[in-house]
Amino acid sequence: MSTTKPVDNPVDAFLQPDDPVGISFWIISIAMIACTVFFFAEAGTVKSHWTTSLHTGGLVTLVAGVHYMYMREYWVQVHSSPIVYRYVDWSITVPLQMIEFNLILKAAGKETSAAMFWKLLIGTVMMLAFGYLGETAVINPWIGFAFGMCGWGFILSEIFVGEAGGAADQCSEAVATSFKTMRMIVTVGWSIYPLGYFFGYLLGAVEPSALNLTYNVADFVNKIGFVLSCWSCAKADSQAKVGALLG
Repeated sequence: MSTTKPVDNPVDAFLQPDDPVGISFWIISIAMIACTVFFFAEAGTVKSHWTTSLHTGGLVTLVAGVHYMYMREYWVQVHSSPIVYRYVDWSITVPLQMIEFNLILKAAGKETSAAMFWKLLIGTVMMLAFGYLGETAVINPWIGFAFGMCGWGFILSEIFVGEAGGAADQCSEAVATSFKTMRMIVTVGWSIYPLGYFFGYLLGAVEPSALNLTYNVADFVNKIGFVLSCWSCAKADSQAKVGALLG
């Protein structure tokens, strides 16, 4: 026997025209899937050493697209922040984005050490783990926020003044430009998340609807824009090599 409680008005179980947050969830879920198709298709148009980078970018948008399908249904039916779904999404997509820093440098012919990869991974795990534990009240929310910020700071130090940042300065203009764009997204774009944690969760000064709408727009830019930077770099570098051969 089914124990599901029937909805008073069946229409309420579906997306409503006066629900901008739900609409944003829907648009972004489809946009992520569309970008996945684009990135995987484009992987066949660039030089082979860029293929892994575009495939990894496609995985970022694919994973995000799947999770956004669940998040949009959760919001439409519950109208509450899908915290668990967001962190599950971030726990997969953020490490993949960190791998992209390593991949574009390798594609550009730069030597990268295993230490660079592990530093970015450790910073990512620290940032997300403490953020989740704090936001779900497993630990003191302020402690979770503080240690999560330390993880983010660790990532920033590596991509600005660490091995990753130093290697990017010695690359071609196309690679350096893309690296700087990716780095700017991690700096400015990602700042939205700790600000949301601080003002929305810790201070309670932001309504869940405004907070989720902001997070959705941020994910749209921070994921799709991030991978587009890798794609732009791969296309420019591939075309330059083709031009050099023809010349």
